[in-house]
Amino acid sequence: MEQIDALVVGAGVVGLAVGRELARRGLETVVVEAAQGIGQGVSSRNSEVIHAGLYYKPGSAKARLCVRGKELLYAFCASHGVPHRACGKLVVATAEDQHAALHALAQRAKANGVPVETWSPEQLRRKEPALHATQALWSPTTGIVDSHALMLALQGDMESAGGNLALCSRVLRADFGAGRPARVQVQSADGEFEIDTRVLVNAAGLHACSLARHFQGLPAQHVPTPRFAKGSYFTLAGRTPFGCLVYPAPVDAWLGVHVTLDLAGQARFGPDLEWLDADTPEAIDYAVDPSRALAFEDAIRRYWPALPAGALQPAYSGVRPKIHGPGEAAPDFRIDGPSQHGVPGLVNLFGIESPGLTSSMAIAEAVAEAVAGAPDLH
Repeated sequence: MEQIDALVVGAGVVGLAVGRELARRGLETVVVEAAQGIGQGVSSRNSEVIHAGLYYKPGSAKARLCVRGKELLYAFCASHGVPHRACGKLVVATAEDQHAALHALAQRAKANGVPVETWSPEQLRRKEPALHATQALWSPTTGIVDSHALMLALQGDMESAGGNLALCSRVLRADFGAGRPARVQVQSADGEFEIDTRVLVNAAGLHACSLARHFQGLPAQHVPTPRFAKGSYFTLAGRTPFGCLVYPAPVDAWLGVHVTLDLAGQARFGPDLEWLDADTPEAIDYAVDPSRALAFEDAIRRYWPALPAGALQPAYSGVRPKIHGPGEAAPDFRIDGPSQHGVPGLVNLFGIESPGLTSSMAIAEAVAEAVAGAPDLH
């Protein structure tokens, strides 16, 4: 029976960051991925935004890991040639009754150690003359990144540290017993095989909850019920008038239809929020409904009245791996290690939605610390 130090399930940005971190700490590490390539799930269907850390409750894992992850991510991109840009973001109020929300957001940003500036309509007109707003917050540390280039760089670093990536390899189940490594059953193109590992990290994204139900020895009460929320994106036909990201003032847990840019300067709008009835990730339909453009146009014209009619084109959609339902308060990231569930060597990553990409390298640090006491590790 082959035995390794660490097995990471899922080769999205978080799984690759975790694999890199464990390999750099001297663990014999393998990242397994069911798909034919890296980043084929949540990591390939997002806004590619480097979040500053404005929105998250002070002291929460999301706040801490976003701010720490942002620092790590900018440094990693600079040192590894990953295309990125700190283009900044404006959070805009379009009526005076939204100013209180901006003020509260500024206070939260300050508590999280995130720099922001409150801008007047005159300052806005100088920066973004196409915007209609009565006040805004400027976030200079928000940026954008080429997510696939980032994942390739993380993979390269992991492999340079001795880690390995196994594609087309699906974890079916794991058996945890007292005083011994976890025995993991894997299905690959060559058939099924078993491997023993002292550390198992479940970074399976949309599949994380369903996979955890197949971990023998993990009490069922430690596995949340998954919910899936789809977000569609539309691209702008023609040249964008904006040089930075633009978000509406927050009114609830959803950040609204916002403007993001890719590194070529193309503008895209979204995501919106559509709760799905799908019970499994396999049942998700990723097609973008063109009729949703009407609601997008209404939302966008509140801060960009000059949006041309018919200028939005369906682009792509993504699905957030949520662990709460509509109308419920969004929970914090769940990095469930042995101190939470009592299973040595196991870390489950649940509800890793935004700002998961930004936080990925900080999440990797947290995972490594959670299993640092696992027996017989270097």
